[in-house]
Amino acid sequence: MNVRPDFSRNANMAETAPAFLSVWDMHSYYGESYIVQGINFNVHEGEIVALLGRNGAGKTTTLRSIARLNSPQVQRGEIWLDHKPLHTMSSYEAATAGLGLVPEDRRIIPGLTVEENLQLAQIAPPIGWSIERLYDLFPRLGERRKQEGVTLSGGEQQMLSIARALARDIKVLLLDEPYEGLAPVIVDEIEKTLRHIKEQGMTTILVEQNAVRALQLADRAIILDTGSIVFDGSAAEVLENEELRAEYLAI
Repeated sequence: MNVRPDFSRNANMAETAPAFLSVWDMHSYYGESYIVQGINFNVHEGEIVALLGRNGAGKTTTLRSIARLNSPQVQRGEIWLDHKPLHTMSSYEAATAGLGLVPEDRRIIPGLTVEENLQLAQIAPPIGWSIERLYDLFPRLGERRKQEGVTLSGGEQQMLSIARALARDIKVLLLDEPYEGLAPVIVDEIEKTLRHIKEQGMTTILVEQNAVRALQLADRAIILDTGSIVFDGSAAEVLENEELRAEYLAI
């Protein structure tokens, strides 16, 4: 059995208890561009962690690296999920191990209805998130189950993208800019849903330019600056620290 290494002695770790997801000395590149420069962090089961920073800090690259996508290329480092070495896996294997990435562009499949998008993603038989349970979580999707997914509003497409990830009975939800371009009332609705699935034990890493909203939702915040971690601690601490927010988040 693979056993996750002990990273608790690293100075960048906010917690020393055993982690559910661990990233250790991860270095990621786009071609010759060195984007993520040896970062380390732990995420504990059931946490919501906000991954923050200015544009170009390496946030999306970090999510894509954890998800084991072909681009960027992770040239060094280890990623462990529930004692499984993601760094040895393909993106498909990492998804099967329990990662669910919701990309910024949502990637709803054209020509398929809401329900068909969910059916395509769902494992059989479902363990935790049946389609009817997903409709309870997102009533709008239930009302539009026979509608083609790409014809939904932006907010509804975001709901479908999150529901589609949950349909695979994932262990960790990776969200890239889930509030981008959405009206405040829809952001409220999605935030309420994320709080609800946290209560069900879901672990979430959230990349979001709307830093205040992300910090209000998250338990912890990790702030990146030019590919390195400059802060790893409670979200409340960032909200209370005007100097930190101004220097790294421009808020």
